Amino acid sequence: MKDLMRIKGLLSTEIESLLNQQVKKEAHSSSIYLSMASWCDRNGFDNSATYFFKQSDEERHHQLKLYKYLLDMGGTAISPEIANIKIEYNSFREIFEDALDQEIAITQSFKNIAARCHKEQDYVTMEFLNWFLKEQREEEYKARRALELFEVIGESGTGHWEIDKHVGKINYDSEAS
Repeated sequence: MKDLMRIKGLLSTEIESLLNQQVKKEAHSSSIYLSMASWCDRNGFDNSATYFFKQSDEERHHQLKLYKYLLDMGGTAISPEIANIKIEYNSFREIFEDALDQEIAITQSFKNIAARCHKEQDYVTMEFLNWFLKEQREEEYKARRALELFEVIGESGTGHWEIDKHVGKINYDSEAS
């Protein structure tokens, strides 16, 4: 039987490479959130553990969405290796600080891909990326709101318990934005 030849892809080599790098970043984010969920669970922050499990699932969904797009466009999607995931945190607050930093970095990465698409006039990929850019607005909002709980509620006394209780209630209302 003859090997099937791949039809020339619609992505430039540069865009394909950037999208594969993003696949890896999303997989890395998913693993980071799993680690955060584990830390929260081990330390009695059940609602925060659930919050980070959901975040991990979202990042995995983003990874697969990018992966499928690469394949649909005739590119080569690369399954990433993930290493060096932090498993211990110095404090409950540090987890949420790291989560916000992670979301900001992911947003910047998507902006860089979008800038490259604009330069190459790859409007098909740009349209695809618009979903991620909107999603990142939501992700950053939730991460900021979670971190703000530490200031609003405070960490003394039952503060951590109250913060944990409220983390699961954070929602993003796209109509208000």
